Amino acid sequence: MKMITLGSTGITVPQNAFGALPIQRVTMDTAVQLLKNAFKGGMRFFDTARAYSDSEEKLGHAFEGIRDQIYIATKTQARTPEAFREQLDTSLRLLKTDYLDLYQFHCADTCWRPGDGSGMYECMLEAKEAGKIRHIGVTAHKLGVARECIESGLYETLQFPFSYLSSEKELELVALCKEHNMGFIAMK
Repeated sequence: MKMITLGSTGITVPQNAFGALPIQRVTMDTAVQLLKNAFKGGMRFFDTARAYSDSEEKLGHAFEGIRDQIYIATKTQARTPEAFREQLDTSLRLLKTDYLDLYQFHCADTCWRPGDGSGMYECMLEAKEAGKIRHIGVTAHKLGVARECIESGLYETLQFPFSYLSSEKELELVALCKEHNMGFIAMK
């Protein structure tokens, strides 16, 4: 499998990752077996979200004891610093880890920035300084927000819907990420 490095993060993993949204539809035992099989098959990057019901818990059960052999990305849809801290602590507990390799603002409808009055980006910086997260990312579904996040220089990764049907403007996002040494993660 082709290896890639996610921009400036230093995270080097096989190109194909495991998007863990669908495992919320199966039992704990089935999910754990699927995740372990993905690991045995060579996958090392696993992406989930606080919003994916019990997905984080299932990853936590599957990877207990081998945390140092995988990369975990999860997301928060928090809109206040209090909710951010609560969701981060919940994610860490359910994933049975004391750090996340990548923590992302989920479905961002704005480009959170230091000093914007929300305190949201400052929460990411605090979590990083505390060792709870290693890298800061964002997921977006709107081209304008994605472009603004790339050009801000504040985020290490962008996760955006991408497929063989993507438009020229969406393809430009990939090139812009590369230009800014930002990891691009295709979703959907």
